[in-house]
Amino acid sequence: MKITVLGAGAWGTALAIQAAARHEVRLWARDAEQAAAMSAERLNRRYLPGSALPPALHVTPDRAAALAGTDLIVVGTPMAGLRECLQACAGSTPLLWLCKGFEAGSGLLGHEIARELGRARAGVLSGPSFAQEVARGQPTALVAAAEDPSVAEAAVQAFHGERLRIYTSADPVGVEVGGAVKNVMAIAGGVADGLRERAEIEQAWSEAPGLNARAALLTRGLAEMTRLGLALGARAETFLGLSGLGDLVLTATGELSRNRRVGVLLAQGLSLAQALAQLGHVAEGVYSARTVLERGQKLGLELPITATVVALLEGRLSPSQALNLLMTRDPRAEL
Repeated sequence: MKITVLGAGAWGTALAIQAAARHEVRLWARDAEQAAAMSAERLNRRYLPGSALPPALHVTPDRAAALAGTDLIVVGTPMAGLRECLQACAGSTPLLWLCKGFEAGSGLLGHEIARELGRARAGVLSGPSFAQEVARGQPTALVAAAEDPSVAEAAVQAFHGERLRIYTSADPVGVEVGGAVKNVMAIAGGVADGLRERAEIEQAWSEAPGLNARAALLTRGLAEMTRLGLALGARAETFLGLSGLGDLVLTATGELSRNRRVGVLLAQGLSLAQALAQLGHVAEGVYSARTVLERGQKLGLELPITATVVALLEGRLSPSQALNLLMTRDPRAEL
């Protein structure tokens, strides 16, 4: 196949590296200087240091040239760049995006943006995955979801192999909701971990959460994710799969998770601005938390963990106050 990846961040580069083992791959970098450096050094020094670019991977700042004659388009930009890329990719070539979250301003998920723009042969590639591990060829499983089954099958043809397994789904709504909401839950999980680390240093066990609390938080986070997804038309079983439970567990507990890291840094006493500056990369949960809450409110849903994370990010609650607020809610039936 001829595959075009738009966006030379960590995740786009990682998938391009994997695909280039068997296909002709063109990786578009918006920054011409970055493209030149990657081509010369055969390395994405800024976003994915340590993973060499294979010979079959061509890096270019010319998007039109990258798209010419391609069999599959993969959009690897942050959510903020998805609409512009969809507009630039007119036609019927199968297209998949990697970003997870809601569009700022409109509050739309990726499939809703594609529908608004009349882009029918489009879908999402998601699941529990850190870019560094995919680039190294460590075992990973993803799910390609689209209403048009030929789009998901194109993802299988492009990426499925011994070290990267691609499952297909006809539920892009559920896959996208899982990918968006798990980032918010990962911030909450990071706060719990950060408070626990502080307690271990200070030996103040009763003043901070333990692993029990984190397990409860993630379980209730999965319930919250499912509640929103069902209200938007998703299938319940999707949230027990790779893009739901799988991605939630990885992002909320993995040391490489940017969203979890934001929560840890907030628990250590940093402001949100300081945490993001130290992170140095996009953490989608910070930008999508407010939109997740607003969409839930419009549907008449109660999303207590999301609401607490929003209050924390907006400075209305401290990390300790946020946890206490969740633990002191009125009792109720689990299901």
